[in-house]
Amino acid sequence: MSMWWSLHLRREAASVPLARRFLLGTMETAGVDPDISYDLSVALSEACANAVEHGGAQGEAGTSLTSTGGRQSGGACGQYRVTAYLDGEKCRIEVADSGPGFPSRRALRTAAQASAGCPPEQQPSASHPAGGPAGARTAKRPADTAESGRGLWLIEELADHVHFGNRPGRGAVVSFDKVLKWREGALLMVS
Repeated sequence: MSMWWSLHLRREAASVPLARRFLLGTMETAGVDPDISYDLSVALSEACANAVEHGGAQGEAGTSLTSTGGRQSGGACGQYRVTAYLDGEKCRIEVADSGPGFPSRRALRTAAQASAGCPPEQQPSASHPAGGPAGARTAKRPADTAESGRGLWLIEELADHVHFGNRPGRGAVVSFDKVLKWREGALLMVS
């Protein structure tokens, strides 16, 4: 048995706890171990918060710019999508927005190199999963005093595999998965 769902949400702060509660409810009903559910719900919250903050055109969250420079509510830039898939072995979550997307892989490698002091040939890329080749990471740990920048790092720490990419055309996609553990008597337990 498996379960999947997809939500189309407005780029508003209130959508983040909504997506998190939906995921937690699904996992509770299915019988997923609470520690795994918590890790995935925090990772989802961070991915959704990034979509709300960065997932649209320049300007306020939940609005897009018109061709004349004015703001318009709603529209493609005012939404993002969350998709979750649970089967007997893992949960896979994807958050896709319609913003400018992530910087090119080369830009990510250059930024990571500068922060980590690694030579370019040992740089992580956006296509490597967390803990990928030689333990490479895409997101660096932010300074303890930083006011932002922890989201992508947290997702990588909480999930087993992570991919940061761009949709064809426009928009960022954050996808991550985690091997599931089950409570005794769980509905979706591996057979």
